[in-house]
Amino acid sequence: MRSFLRAHLGSPQVARVVYGAIIGLALVVALEAHPPAPHAVIATLLGTTVAVALAELYSELIGFETIRRRKAGGDEMRQLYADVAAVSFGIAFPAVFFVLAAVDVIADDAAFTIAKWAGLGLIGLYGFAGARLSGAGLRTSMIQATAVALIGAALIGLKAVVH
Repeated sequence: MRSFLRAHLGSPQVARVVYGAIIGLALVVALEAHPPAPHAVIATLLGTTVAVALAELYSELIGFETIRRRKAGGDEMRQLYADVAAVSFGIAFPAVFFVLAAVDVIADDAAFTIAKWAGLGLIGLYGFAGARLSGAGLRTSMIQATAVALIGAALIGLKAVVH
């Protein structure tokens, strides 16, 4: 597990997971205003995951072909698939909590609360890891983690102000 984590944190997929997590968090915050049943939240998150994954893959392929003037090869396609999987993970991550709500392990409103704060924590954790791995000290890393977590907090705060 440790070697997987080290390899992951040294990969370009880190940025993609954060990007996906912000999309997932925004979706959860938007759905919470008029909360649907857990199965509808799961379907919405997974449907968004598929739509964004396909858009990501298509746009990256078009970009690759126009810049390089050729089709992507096997290694390049594997990299694209890894990027798409990372974005997909970030978006779909909150669905876990709604699966738990759907099977009555947690309450529906708890699923929203946990999903929001877990997404915020995930974004902050990546901010912290990025700073530490770039050589920043503990204090600077905490500041960076807080700064990127404020992106998610702004989404949550905006929803509180609007509703």
